[in-house]
Amino acid sequence: MSDKPRKFKGGVHPNDSKALTSHKPIKQAPLLDAYKVIMHQNIGAPPELLVKKGDEVKKGQLLAKAGGFVSVPLHAPTSGTVKAIDKVPGPTGISVPCIEITADGNDEWGSPFEPIADWRATAPADLKQRVWDAGIVGMGGAGFPAHVKLSPPDGKKIDTLILNGAECEPYLTADHRLMLENAEDVVLGAAITARILGLDCAIIGVENNKLDAIEELNKVAAKYNVKVQGLPVNYPQGAEKQLIYAITGREVPVGKLPMDVGCVVQNVASAAAIADAVVKGIPSIERITTVTGKPVVDPGNWKLRIGTPIEKVLELAGGIKEQPAKLLLGGPMMGIAQSSLGVTVMKNTSGVLLIANDEVSQYTSEPCIRCGRCVDCCPMDILPATISQAVENKRFDWAEKLNVMACIECGSCSYSCPSHRPLNQQFKRAKVEIQARLRKKG
Repeated sequence: MSDKPRKFKGGVHPNDSKALTSHKPIKQAPLLDAYKVIMHQNIGAPPELLVKKGDEVKKGQLLAKAGGFVSVPLHAPTSGTVKAIDKVPGPTGISVPCIEITADGNDEWGSPFEPIADWRATAPADLKQRVWDAGIVGMGGAGFPAHVKLSPPDGKKIDTLILNGAECEPYLTADHRLMLENAEDVVLGAAITARILGLDCAIIGVENNKLDAIEELNKVAAKYNVKVQGLPVNYPQGAEKQLIYAITGREVPVGKLPMDVGCVVQNVASAAAIADAVVKGIPSIERITTVTGKPVVDPGNWKLRIGTPIEKVLELAGGIKEQPAKLLLGGPMMGIAQSSLGVTVMKNTSGVLLIANDEVSQYTSEPCIRCGRCVDCCPMDILPATISQAVENKRFDWAEKLNVMACIECGSCSYSCPSHRPLNQQFKRAKVEIQARLRKKG
């Protein structure tokens, strides 16, 4: 690894809009009267329900067990009674099953995990089992089960662990504040993760617009044999393949995974959750989320329990001072627009963003003018304009041959297109069509 990071191909530089919350310390949300915990919060198989209406539960108790290897368990965010097994709006707009818990106000723990004080002397397999038992997923957005990433198949030699602290998405500052205020938790999580993988060290990549966080991480990094790497500000710096290239110079081939080039990437929030699970015995029942946007009265960063309704999240932030044009979960580049305040906080809810009316422009998509800007900025080196034509003509087989499946949905192409073409949305559609065809084939 070079001390000087490399610049990946493409990328864009949107206004980061982080000043609204980057200086706001993390606040602990108060206990609510009720929580609606969405059951399926991970990529892979949904967990299997273990409770029913009327059951009394304690904080941290298993609500659902993992439904397979690529799945994670789900734990109660507080003590109380299961009011219903119901449905709420999911982040994609489809109603999804949830477990509604009426809090008893005691916030009483059940049987928490036994803390593992001497993690250095604990077998890597036991540490990895704790990560799985705690229900930890990728908290940067994807929700991929953490233990699966830490289980490379035979023949895949891992020699590099990278923690993603880039947080390149505009508006979001939750990871920034985590690194700044809880640097030791992040670095400790990196060291524990490295031990699970059989490595002696880890690297934390942080964009250079977070110099205060880099400074705090460096104060404790040497104690755990962790290196902190500053990175140029360039969206999407935090995408796995771009981060790997910037830090190691290795290119992950199309259709391959980071472990195919000897790397594992974990989000810094996931690492902090791993530290909590191992040394404190705490399962994944809360996360830090940025609540922001011009319409928000008091933007900030909140530690929220899973199952917190977005309506309550906005109340915590003082409410709104104007009717927003859009509500997004996540940031403006990769976030998902919501049609309901009924959606609830999940393990991968990194941000709640309100966009003001004067920040949104209505436009009509125009024909491609062949300017090539989408090609220049694409970090995956594919041909967005050509793929767009294929999708418009419903030639999803053509789109597949043009490597649409390699698209990381960063939105750089849509952001840079002067014709306002819905490129990112078209590529998402193409992926759905291709995956449906593959499922039909069996």
